Amino acid sequence: MGVERVEVDGELFEVRVDPPGHYHFDWVSGPNAGYGFSSATSDGSALSAALMEESIRSFLEQVDPATGYIE
Repeated sequence: MGVERVEVDGELFEVRVDPPGHYHFDWVSGPNAGYGFSSATSDGSALSAALMEESIRSFLEQVDPATGYIE
């Protein structure tokens, strides 16, 4: 399992991959330590960089700026 750092719109995430096709996104620059989300592909395939960014943007759009959590 490797860890990759990904920056999207000024926010930093550490992405851990558990084969096959399970991804854990830890929001490193976020206000709440240990907060993030997980995602998996239905067929176990790898996520492209573009799909990782899209997933992160979708997560960030749902976060309440006042709390730093999805409400």
